[in-house]
Amino acid sequence: MASVSELYEARVAEGRLSPDAAQRGVLPVLDRVVRDLAAAPPPAPQKNGWLSRLRGAASAAPAPSVKGLYLWGGVGRGKSMLMDLVMEAAPTDAKRRVHFHEFMQDIQAGLEAVRKTGQQDAVRPVALEVARQVRLLCFDEMQITDIADAMIVGRLFQVLFEEGVTVVTTSNRVPEELYKNGLNRQLFLPFIALIRERLEVVELASATDHRQNRDEGGQVWFVPADTAAHQQMDALWRAETGGAETPPLVLDIKGRQVEIPEHVGRIGRANFWELCGRPLGPGDYLAIAEALDLLFIDAIPRLSQSNYNEAKRFVTLIDALYEARIRLIASAADEPERLYAEGEGAFEFERTASRLREMRDADWGRV
Repeated sequence: MASVSELYEARVAEGRLSPDAAQRGVLPVLDRVVRDLAAAPPPAPQKNGWLSRLRGAASAAPAPSVKGLYLWGGVGRGKSMLMDLVMEAAPTDAKRRVHFHEFMQDIQAGLEAVRKTGQQDAVRPVALEVARQVRLLCFDEMQITDIADAMIVGRLFQVLFEEGVTVVTTSNRVPEELYKNGLNRQLFLPFIALIRERLEVVELASATDHRQNRDEGGQVWFVPADTAAHQQMDALWRAETGGAETPPLVLDIKGRQVEIPEHVGRIGRANFWELCGRPLGPGDYLAIAEALDLLFIDAIPRLSQSNYNEAKRFVTLIDALYEARIRLIASAADEPERLYAEGEGAFEFERTASRLREMRDADWGRV
């Protein structure tokens, strides 16, 4: 099986990647993770299902996890691409690549199910079930803003590491800045220490944002969001939907209804406030991304401290659309890089702006 370095150089030779000195500089660390996984003993057979774990079923001691990787740096530097190469090169079928938001949604659902059994330590059986399924977990964009997630990640990852799971993750922040200024942050600090202990922390310090220089296709981002932009959005909407009737799309999500005001087939349309002005969460946006191939968003405003909650939801929405490779057509108050210019949340929005720029590429969308 090819190493990460070999896969990288092959893509450069094929013209699929532009060579980048900073990316090449971290390849030896990625190769080390893959080599260590190949050399590690296979995990011991374990009982299936968390219910057997709840009942105290005995199992052989797992092999220790291979030291993983925490790859951090600015947006568009190629962190996700490099992590995907680790996934491709890793010599195991027991591996999963997932956005951190989506993973924590799965964990929270598992915790809810275990708590219904009356189990006090709900985190351990959920973590054991994850460990039963995978040896390698690759997380895209580790960021923690939810206190519910912040309070469980330390315990969760401690069990995963004890059970032999290796973690490779990307982030825009150095570990010490995770959950920065969060409520009860002192309870979160042991997780940062755990990251430093169990993951090799490496900065990808490239000077190039590889998303910025993509060739854009037809116009899909209309600035400013005025009458002319609305007319252009309407024209594209008619072209995409063929002038068909556009009833609302109503999604049932755990007993709640989330509505996209207009849709035809797998094409939907809503304005910013309909999507981000309501108390929707990652699970809701993931469901929207699963239901659509193309989303029109009208009138994205300037974002700041004054609409911070709505801005956070917009970031989560774009993460869900990006991960699912949903096409986006939007009108906005300004270009992505200038939508959230300053104030708390501006740092996190740099990644969103970079993703919005990439989503304007002519080849963007589900393949």
